[in-house]
Amino acid sequence: MPFRSLNEEISKLRDVTATLRGENGCPWDKEQDHQTLVPYLIEESQEVIEAILKKDDELLKEELGDLLFQVVFHARLAEERNAFDLADVAERVADKLIFRHPHVFRPEELTLSSSQEVIENWEKIKDKEKKKPGYSSIFTNIPENFSSLLKAEKYQKKAAKVGFDWKDISDVEGKVREEMEEFLVEYGRTKVDGSNQVRIEEEFGDLLFSLVNLGRHLGISSESALTRTNAKFKARFQYVEETLQSQGKAPSDSNLKEMDKLWDKAKELKL
Repeated sequence: MPFRSLNEEISKLRDVTATLRGENGCPWDKEQDHQTLVPYLIEESQEVIEAILKKDDELLKEELGDLLFQVVFHARLAEERNAFDLADVAERVADKLIFRHPHVFRPEELTLSSSQEVIENWEKIKDKEKKKPGYSSIFTNIPENFSSLLKAEKYQKKAAKVGFDWKDISDVEGKVREEMEEFLVEYGRTKVDGSNQVRIEEEFGDLLFSLVNLGRHLGISSESALTRTNAKFKARFQYVEETLQSQGKAPSDSNLKEMDKLWDKAKELKL
């Protein structure tokens, strides 16, 4: 498969973006700033993930392009105010990767033989880069706009690094059971008087947090796992919708028994 010049194509995208922002460009593009583009950045990132889960190379190529455009767009906005440009962005990340991979680019300085050693060294380097004088919480550099699942995983990893973690996975399993029991107790009370919503939500959160921790100990990303499950649920229910539509019906015209049967069929089809 012949590949064209990367520099040529990246320059073309940069120039197209500059034209869209230029005097005779697109009114919509000219109105945008970093803040207004945030929803599109999130959307394009999610669409890349969906393409990966679908294992569709053509779709992935398209979605990666859309995400790349967001990067180029933000760099263009920064260039317009003389902050930095696309070349600065590329240079910064390349230099950072070289610095954080001493075992590859400076093997005479460090030898790492496993992925775990690489991860541990990577975290040490990041901590040194971001360390500030005075008190700094281990959670300081975890973005607040991360999803709750991702933040839970990051918090747990940071705490584990300083020794606040179970060594035996049986203890983690026990904590999940404990949180499930506490949740069920509160759930039972809520069914009786309906006045315990705050407590049941709190216990449900504790249960979720313990499940994220179990996943972490098993090497499972809760964010990725739930993303896959969401995609699976969507695909199966869309099969139910499409099958009913072919019969001239909508889900609201059907019943649970009929939809369950179609759902099982979707599972048989490995959707």
